Amino acid sequence: MKRIQPQPGQESVWDYPRPPRLEATTKRVRVLFNGLTIADSTSAYRVLETSHPPTYYIPPADVRMDLLTRTESRSFCEFKGRAAYWTLTVGDRSVEDAAWSYPQPTTGFVDIRDYLCFYASRVDECWVADERVQSQEGDFYGGWITSDIVGPFK
Repeated sequence: MKRIQPQPGQESVWDYPRPPRLEATTKRVRVLFNGLTIADSTSAYRVLETSHPPTYYIPPADVRMDLLTRTESRSFCEFKGRAAYWTLTVGDRSVEDAAWSYPQPTTGFVDIRDYLCFYASRVDECWVADERVQSQEGDFYGGWITSDIVGPFK
């Protein structure tokens, strides 16, 4: 894979660190599903990891937690710890494992304890500022792609 040279105002995911870095953002992030705003925050964090588009973690206070149910699904990240997953239900529509969180993250990621990260591919829309997010290919990583991020993406 050949790194795409970023233009002014862009970031290359190949300049992101490994292990990943946690970064606070004041950009407005939103998640929409079945006609409702599920999450709306200017207090999110993004995780930046080499070759991956950022993932955005939203504080539970800014998420419609009444629409989420924890599932039995689990995964493990060598950097962040064990993840829990959430099913999203709005009206007659439901999507299993639409989001994940870290109930007991590792030391470097305690700031995102219980914050929710949504798969852009499993909800109707995700937004960063005024830009609609493109989902990362596949469903394993869940990165959010915007015009200020260049790849190629893993």
